[in-house]
Amino acid sequence: MSKRILNENKVKKVLYGGDYNPEQWNEATWEKDYEMFHKAGIDIVTLNVFNWAMLQPNEETYDFSRLDASIKRAEENGVNICLATATAAHPAWMAKKYPDVLRTEITGMKRKFGKRHNSCPNSPTFRKYSVALAGELAKRYKDQENIVVWHINNEYGGSCYCENCEKAFRGWLRKKYQTLDALNRAWNTNFWGHTFYDWDEIVSPSMISELENEDKAIFHGMFLDYMRFNSEGMMNNCIDEAKAIKEIIPDARITTNFMGAYKQLDYQKWAPYLDIISWDNYPGPEEEPAHTALNHELMRGLKKDQPFMLMESTPGVVNWRPYNRLREPGQMRLHSYQTVAHGADTVMFFQLRMSPGASEKFHGAVIDHSGRDDTRIFKEVSALGAELKKLGDEFLGSVSKPKAALIFDWETWWAVEGCVGPTTMLKYHDELLNYYRAFHSLNIPVDVVGMDTDLSGYKVVAAPLCYLDKDNFDEKLKEFTKNGGTSILTFFSGYSDENDRIINGGFPGKMLDLTGIWAEEIDALAPAEENSFTYNGTTYPAKLLCDLIHANDTEVLASYEKRFYAGTPCITKNNYGNGKSYYVGTRSNEAFYQNFIKDVCKEAGVSMVLYEGLEEQEYPVSGLEITKRTGEEAEFIFIMNHQMVEKEVILPFAAKDLLLEMSYEAGEKIVMPAMDCAVLKKSIL
Repeated sequence: MSKRILNENKVKKVLYGGDYNPEQWNEATWEKDYEMFHKAGIDIVTLNVFNWAMLQPNEETYDFSRLDASIKRAEENGVNICLATATAAHPAWMAKKYPDVLRTEITGMKRKFGKRHNSCPNSPTFRKYSVALAGELAKRYKDQENIVVWHINNEYGGSCYCENCEKAFRGWLRKKYQTLDALNRAWNTNFWGHTFYDWDEIVSPSMISELENEDKAIFHGMFLDYMRFNSEGMMNNCIDEAKAIKEIIPDARITTNFMGAYKQLDYQKWAPYLDIISWDNYPGPEEEPAHTALNHELMRGLKKDQPFMLMESTPGVVNWRPYNRLREPGQMRLHSYQTVAHGADTVMFFQLRMSPGASEKFHGAVIDHSGRDDTRIFKEVSALGAELKKLGDEFLGSVSKPKAALIFDWETWWAVEGCVGPTTMLKYHDELLNYYRAFHSLNIPVDVVGMDTDLSGYKVVAAPLCYLDKDNFDEKLKEFTKNGGTSILTFFSGYSDENDRIINGGFPGKMLDLTGIWAEEIDALAPAEENSFTYNGTTYPAKLLCDLIHANDTEVLASYEKRFYAGTPCITKNNYGNGKSYYVGTRSNEAFYQNFIKDVCKEAGVSMVLYEGLEEQEYPVSGLEITKRTGEEAEFIFIMNHQMVEKEVILPFAAKDLLLEMSYEAGEKIVMPAMDCAVLKKSIL
């Protein structure tokens, strides 16, 4: 039940630090920086993220002298290293001599050297030199004891539509479909006379070919395949660099920093090729805790049986939003503990010292331009560092074991928002957040996982907007429900196969028998329009989309109250085998989702964190965020108050507060100050 992600002989606590770019300063500044790092409790630095031009001034020469000095300084100061491969920005000489490394945008514009993420993932030049550099780094630093993790590239993202990619896309399609007949059937190319008779007739779906705009496709199968192809191309770049390192250092721990719910890349496909999941968390000052928590759970769910790394966050303010508000005092600490509460075993920042120039010179850092150790940010960072040192390895390797799951699927995300109809307002992530927010507000633990996940360990599985029925997910959900589970489906589910070809016979397609309903039509409402329904005596709005449902022998829990379909079912409940299947035919408001999920979970025997295994009468909605991680000998309960007012909670069991170093008896009241958190330890021996 406990699994360390980093070498337990080297790592004895939550690692604390972040991105450090010493090449931007002289060695006198390095000396002062490390003095301040020690004051702040910083014990890991990420080095070499954007140093390709420094390491390789031309294609024949490698120069590691400055990186050697940086690594030596970290070693002398007893600081661990997360070593990046520096391939996130290719050198100017490479772009000049080998323009195939440059991307072409979705608009058809060919880029020149500049910015970052400007490398074509299918460029032979980029692949050759990026893999070579990763191998050279591994050979040079294979015996460097304080390198605890290897960081491939940085924040992979974007897409490319150049001739290299178009050619590679055709090869990818040949491998997938084998014949043009199979491809034409999958893409329904009889529509608008698009039948292909030669592979070379296929072009990338961009703004100068098949796309109406960046999201809306004419041929959805083609659009989906290009999204898959683009994600796989960058994934293969990552895999190639990782292999080059592993050939030299077989036990190297490999990661790359993801970006939460980042639409462009299917992280669920990437996860098996990484030893550790890491991601960069930058919640806005007014971002609701549930939104941030959903990102944490999405990242944790990629390897749900082990912790993840927080690779980047900001100790202060970011610089890239339209307006960059300061964080409230204590907010950085609270966001850091929220990350740990949802499964992180590191707390790391971008950046440790503010850049002296260029676009990130105003991005927050542990050490600002003044270089002082009495700033508000530095004092907050130091206080958190002292707390993490005190916590030691108490919960390292501990994991979450929820009884509820929320299905999140990147390909469905692409397909739902690539559709032309039924409404431009439908956003996949928004609908997932509606359901996750309900679990979160009730403090009911939930895994956020993909369609390929084994569902047998769960009691409740919610699959909102399950539009693509792929990989026999319908069979998996039926088996889960038949065996006693509770499943939740919503409007716009079961419509299409993996190529976005409609599944005929009525919606929700292959799940008609599971749900016991038939959705004949779907009404799209304008943003200012609402229908309504009454559930358990309370009236709620029906918004955005309304399924017109025929219920067979299914129990109707609520019906529409307006328009010509007033009186027809809106929410249903079907007995299926030993389990139950719920269908929610519309979007509603936060109050509905909270009450609905509360009822479903209570019936299924899924409890909030504090009451697991206990007999509770009601789910208390306290306004606190409460999570749990489980180790070999103890459970660790994190209680967080994101509000600006004091909150209270009754603890139903005895536990020790690891931060305050005090004990609570069962039934004792815990008072949570505003913007504060508690870390409790409960023995399970």
